[in-house]
Amino acid sequence: MAIPTGMTEQVSQITQMRDVLVKLLDEPNLGTLRIDVNQALEEFDDLMDELNQTFPKPSTTVSID
Repeated sequence: MAIPTGMTEQVSQITQMRDVLVKLLDEPNLGTLRIDVNQALEEFDDLMDELNQTFPKPSTTVSID
């Protein structure tokens, strides 16, 4: 089963927000906020794993018989 169409757009937007968190980790003056940013990234990755388990991407492999 594929990800529903409307949900695909939302996941795409959220994935772009993840990139902002990754860039934020490069900031030298982040201080203790670095812990929160790391936690947010870990939780995001966990949610994306769950999403991919719930809606696995269709296989594009071709079997040769």
